[in-house]
Amino acid sequence: MSLISIKNLYKEYGDNIVLEKLNLEINEGEFCTLVGPSGCGKSTFLKMILGQESPTRGTFLFEGKPFPKEPSVERGIVFQRYSVFAHLNVLENVMLGIEFEKSKFLGKLFGAKRKEAQNTAMEMLKSVGLERSAHKYPAELSGGMQQRLSLAQSLVKKPKVLLLDEPFGALDPGISADMHILLLDLWKKNNLTVIMVTHDLQEGFYLGTRLLVFDKVRHDPHAPDRYGAKITYDIPVKDSSKSIYKKRDKFIKREENDNES
Repeated sequence: MSLISIKNLYKEYGDNIVLEKLNLEINEGEFCTLVGPSGCGKSTFLKMILGQESPTRGTFLFEGKPFPKEPSVERGIVFQRYSVFAHLNVLENVMLGIEFEKSKFLGKLFGAKRKEAQNTAMEMLKSVGLERSAHKYPAELSGGMQQRLSLAQSLVKKPKVLLLDEPFGALDPGISADMHILLLDLWKKNNLTVIMVTHDLQEGFYLGTRLLVFDKVRHDPHAPDRYGAKITYDIPVKDSSKSIYKKRDKFIKREENDNES
């Protein structure tokens, strides 16, 4: 059974049709990248999966059941702009998700439960390479480090689906390349299903196991909002995990050398 099943789905805002006749099956463990012109509904589609938006009509299932209408722990999200809390340090930012999940009334843990949350958060920080920055504040971090923190915030709750909305668009090319290797490593190790919006076609082919192209196939110059976008191409991408891990190992070795010098 598919993890996500979408049949004849529409998203409309009054007379403005954003998405029309979407049909899609996403299996567990896939890495789907979404590309297409600006304004063609890619981010709207992501928000529907997150639970921030609801489809106007059509079938929209998660694990065979209707999608939860609000964001939940099964779905993590990382945006282009860093979604971190400036008044909390790195460790506290990651712990926050655990505390809200396990202490819904107070949003705070104490004693042994708090220590357990700290240990879980620290393990996640290690996995994204931020353990040495655990007690720093977001303002002290580079852009790439803040995006690592955003990933840790999302993954600490062990979501089944990780949603990414142009997460590396504001980063320098060199930092983006390092983040690509980290993301692919986390995807493999955590057995994630990833759905990522990107404006970079090369990034979409490099990261994804499947590239989905969104575009409008019908246009009316007298009523530009009359027709919505749909998935015009669904392209399977060869899994190059061996080369991914070679690049990751080179990156790790480079970081170790930098730390020694």
